[in-house]
Amino acid sequence: MSLYPGVQQGRTAGDRASGGAGPPPAGGDAPQPEGPGSDSPEGPPPGGATPGARRPAPRSFAREVFLLQLVIVLLLVAAAVVALVLQTQRDTMADARHRTVAAAQSFAHAPGLLAALNSPDPTATLQPLAEEARIASGIDALIVYKLDGITLTHSDVSQLGKHVVGPYAEAAEGKAFTRTFKGALGPSVISAVPVKDASGNVVAIVSAPVTVEAVQNSVDRQFPVILGSAAAAVALSAGAAALVSRRLRRQTHGLGPVEMTRMYEHHDAVLHAVREGVLITGDDGRLLLANDEARRLLDLPADAEGRPIDTLGLDPGTVRLLASDRLADDEVHLAADRLLSLNKRSTRPFGGHPTSVVTLRDTTELRALSGRAEVARERLRLLYDASSRIGSTLDVAHTAAELAGAAVPRFADIVSVELQDRVLRGDEPGGTSTELRRTALAGLAEDHPLYPVGRLIDFAPGTPMAAGVNDGRSVVEPHLAGSTGWRSQDPARARQILDYGVHSLMVVPLQARGVVLGLVNFWRTEASPPFDAEDLAFAEELARRAAVCIDNARRYTREHGTAVALQRSLLPRGIPDQEALEVAHRYLPAQTGVGGDWFDVIPLPGARVALVVGDVVGHGLHAAATMGRLRIAIHNFSALDLPPDELLSHLDDLVARIDDQDGGTGSANSANSANSGDDTPAITGATCLYAVYDAVSGRVTAATAGHLPLAVARPDGTVTFLRPPVSPPLGLGAGLPMETAELTVPEGSRLVLYTDGLLACRDRDVDAALESLGEALGGPVRPPEATCDAVVESLLTCRPRDDVALVVARTRLLAPERVAEWEVPSDPAAVGPVRRACARRLEEWGLEQVGFGTELILSELITNAVRYGAQPIRVRLLLTETLVCEVSDGSSTAPHIRRAQDTDEGGRGLFLVAQYAQRWGTRYSSRGKTIWTSQSLSSGAAPEDGSSADVLLDQWDDVEL
Repeated sequence: MSLYPGVQQGRTAGDRASGGAGPPPAGGDAPQPEGPGSDSPEGPPPGGATPGARRPAPRSFAREVFLLQLVIVLLLVAAAVVALVLQTQRDTMADARHRTVAAAQSFAHAPGLLAALNSPDPTATLQPLAEEARIASGIDALIVYKLDGITLTHSDVSQLGKHVVGPYAEAAEGKAFTRTFKGALGPSVISAVPVKDASGNVVAIVSAPVTVEAVQNSVDRQFPVILGSAAAAVALSAGAAALVSRRLRRQTHGLGPVEMTRMYEHHDAVLHAVREGVLITGDDGRLLLANDEARRLLDLPADAEGRPIDTLGLDPGTVRLLASDRLADDEVHLAADRLLSLNKRSTRPFGGHPTSVVTLRDTTELRALSGRAEVARERLRLLYDASSRIGSTLDVAHTAAELAGAAVPRFADIVSVELQDRVLRGDEPGGTSTELRRTALAGLAEDHPLYPVGRLIDFAPGTPMAAGVNDGRSVVEPHLAGSTGWRSQDPARARQILDYGVHSLMVVPLQARGVVLGLVNFWRTEASPPFDAEDLAFAEELARRAAVCIDNARRYTREHGTAVALQRSLLPRGIPDQEALEVAHRYLPAQTGVGGDWFDVIPLPGARVALVVGDVVGHGLHAAATMGRLRIAIHNFSALDLPPDELLSHLDDLVARIDDQDGGTGSANSANSANSGDDTPAITGATCLYAVYDAVSGRVTAATAGHLPLAVARPDGTVTFLRPPVSPPLGLGAGLPMETAELTVPEGSRLVLYTDGLLACRDRDVDAALESLGEALGGPVRPPEATCDAVVESLLTCRPRDDVALVVARTRLLAPERVAEWEVPSDPAAVGPVRRACARRLEEWGLEQVGFGTELILSELITNAVRYGAQPIRVRLLLTETLVCEVSDGSSTAPHIRRAQDTDEGGRGLFLVAQYAQRWGTRYSSRGKTIWTSQSLSSGAAPEDGSSADVLLDQWDDVEL
């Protein structure tokens, strides 16, 4: 119970104002506004005040309580201060009496006092002792005098030897006393104690005075503490009163009586008039307040307020929401046959009690409409997700699998996709055949009864699938158990499907550009509702979008297949047989499309082999076609047996001419190309490396057009790069000369040619990548196949973004005993001895069967060299898989077959040479020319029909040259 009735009254009023215990009494007991600055009952409500006008401050309960508490505190503090002052004075006087009595008693009974009194000069002995005792006890004086009243000790030395004035008769009689009187020191409190001898007679008196002024000074010293304590008490009390007032102001929200009355009216309106349910629940799980609408919607009992929520008979989901701290926005809960929309908010953010406010609306009639809207939103979301998921790759089967996966389980429980085989191959779909191949299946376990993926299905007439293929229309079978059309396909399997739990089917054709590509079948099992018209509209939209993606993938498959087929037809099918090199190769296609990299191994006459590797910038059909054109051109140029630098120069000129003709660089053709709409890109940007290895000398000669250098791995494990002078890519030479680089390598060395795709996985510059290639080639000697594997494993740490062509060739040397050479003087008589020497060498090699033809060939070639050529003239025989005859001279004129006239004595020798040799040709060098022939060792010395030279010459007139 409060000691301050006014404060208690104000607090009660504030509690009533904020707690809603009931409206204030109607008898006019509420405080009325006072003064010009207060609200009046007739004034406008707070909400209707003029904008910008200053609202007068209401005199609230909190303000009155604060003033009352402040006045009471001031009165109490003042009374306490007075009481403390009086008490302090009383205590100080009592303390003075006690100190004087104690000091006098102590000195009167001090040992040696009687001896000092009886001494000749008592003052000289007692005065120092008395001063020390006075100072120690804190009194103003310690006076000793005999019964005759003569002062022996005194704090004022001027009083020594004088008569003491005071009421000391009682002490002279042997009684100690304490009194207040005015003595030599002024008004004082003095205590007197008799000094007795051994017989008990009083011989002297000891008095100890304390002046009243000293007592008052002691009291005055405590006044600051008292006043400070009083001020602190006032401040503390005022602060406490302010806190109480602030709490009351917060509880009443600073409202005046009129505003509080209006608040109670609104409170009653919420309880009884609002047609929306309102519940207030406490954090202890009890119902604190429920308005009439909430009671009606939830069918609450009359005594619901104050009871736990779980005892009110509500739905368990509603109970969990009301009893938890979870907030809710338009959650739908069941209450009997009603669907209620609940919103829950906490009052904590608004400074209220830890309660929650719940509002309820009856949404039974709107539930069906909102359900359809939610289904529509979910369908739109599914379409969006499917559009971003389907078509992530340009693979037909993968796109079909994405379609099946996108619809399961959000739309259907099982989805199957069947496509035409032509579509899977990338061909144009056509015809009305009902044979489709199951391409994708989603939503089933391993023991499902449906046809597996990969099965070619011929749908029977009358089935929904056949109707979808033939007519291009969708079919819905909402209840498969009562439908018979789909059973005709496979009755036994249909029973298994029904036993599996499938009850509804929807067949939708996949159509693009008016052509049916296949079907998508949506199945639902027991847990899902049957398909309806809205489901069909969504499925058709999904199928339309997926069909476009499948058709794009089909077209890409066709183009990719065409490009791959073209590339495979243009790349070498295998490595030709030759003895100079042991060759291994790797070709890895690019990650995205067909590229333009190629390689070649071209046998050349004279135990020589040409190694070629090239790269056309770009991907696709154009790159593959360009690669084929360049490869064919190199084969044609190599047939001329040109040096590497001359061959690449001719190839560069050819590329420039092709670009001009195709509109790549020429102005006139560019204009024509622009007019015709031809966007064919130029070939410029292609690179090529051409290297020739001679198995007789072990020499490698290489030239490059913008390509990476040739790597040479010697048998000792060292790796070097043969770097010809840098030349621009093909088509950009602009007349610049090509140059070669030569290197003699030991037998067993490995020549490595490659394209830049091999170094694409290295995020470093070219020099660092070449260093990595050198490390992969170094170390122990490996055969070419193992070298290819090691290089690919070391450098291709990722799937290449560009084509990779790699050729590894291990060198061989032709044994010296399989090479024969002769110098021929410029004398026709020297032809016979050289021919006979060659015949003997053929006998040593066991090649007598080709001796006649070889002698005829050598006789003709040497005679021509002696007659028309220049020194030096050399003859060389090479025994490889074929017999190679070479006749070299210092002239650059080359013989050729021509028709001899009847009157000509010569001109028929080359015809005989061409008949006895498999191949023949001319090779030029800086020192002249070489005419070579190649003869098969398996055939006879003469032509197949056994004709002699004379017979062949008789046929000369019938030969078309």
